[in-house]
Amino acid sequence: MGNNKNIQPRKTLDTIQPYSPGKPIWEVQKELGLDRVIKLASNENPLGPSPKAVAAIQASLTELNRYPDADTTALKEAISSAYDVNPQQVIATNGADELITLVSEAFLEQGDEIIVPSPSFSEYDFGAHIMGATVVPVPFAENFQFDVDAIIAAVTEKTKILYICTPNNPTGTIISQSDIEKVLNAVSDVLIVIDGAYSHFADAPEYTNGIEFVKAEYPVVVLQTFSKIYGIAGIRVGFGIAPESVIQSILKVKEPFNVNALAQAAATAAITDVEHVRASQEANKAGREQLYKAFKELDLNYTESMANFVLVHIGPKGEEIYKALMAKGVIVRYGKTWGLPEYIRVTVGTPEENEFFIEVLTGLLAKQV
Repeated sequence: MGNNKNIQPRKTLDTIQPYSPGKPIWEVQKELGLDRVIKLASNENPLGPSPKAVAAIQASLTELNRYPDADTTALKEAISSAYDVNPQQVIATNGADELITLVSEAFLEQGDEIIVPSPSFSEYDFGAHIMGATVVPVPFAENFQFDVDAIIAAVTEKTKILYICTPNNPTGTIISQSDIEKVLNAVSDVLIVIDGAYSHFADAPEYTNGIEFVKAEYPVVVLQTFSKIYGIAGIRVGFGIAPESVIQSILKVKEPFNVNALAQAAATAAITDVEHVRASQEANKAGREQLYKAFKELDLNYTESMANFVLVHIGPKGEEIYKALMAKGVIVRYGKTWGLPEYIRVTVGTPEENEFFIEVLTGLLAKQV
């Protein structure tokens, strides 16, 4: 009989926690025997996918016997045209998550450090741990505002990458253009990754998605995704915009056919779907206000958000409320993942979904009094 007990995984795996996504609707329905379940946990677009993307997928189905374009030429052209950059400054990936891993593989050695304002998106840590690098978290200031001086102070000679998620997940807060500039001018030999997954929802005048810093040839990688505003999370497309030399390094670790053919076709069409983007932005703004109004009436503290979700302080019974919401068919994200056990993060849904969530939450909080 064979012995597989001696096959030891890499030591760094001890520090890795697999990503824990929000539960899918079908699973909660099956587990709890519910007819109606709404998912406000994964920051998906409640209006659905871009209609242009759906049409592009349908038109591409008969070509599935062919490998996808390894260079994602049409998609890179569409992205470079939308953002007024050179196609050589663009890389398309299997969701922004893959790009975070590729950046880690291209730039991190064992013992290097990355800096992450904390709490933020867990995939930055994951990419660092895979490469045996160390994560240096920098806590946010009051009301989850970016602590720029603390971020700059955390940089050492071991710092290789600094992640700035803006609007930040899970807080919804942003860093101003002038503060990013302050960071860029204060540090050297550090790659700054500006993750703008939620950039299309941000409408504050001081907000920037960071593209102008790439154009000014700073060592910046701007991350974007088609999963949020464009509503095509199910086919996984993300992209990065960076100086050409940085893109060339990332391309060396990329799989040849990383973005499938349907995803390429859909994203190429979606990026031109101005109507869908505008409708999504308007619906999101109205939905945020709907949630704010309810939270005020319930006397709950929330963080004003520039994204398509709201972080709300529920109190010491956070986990109980999160589970009770799920039992009544409302899936939200529990804050314990980010070290925020008294919080939940709620995705902005349709007006009906938001209303259902508000009704259920109101009923649960009334029981506690």
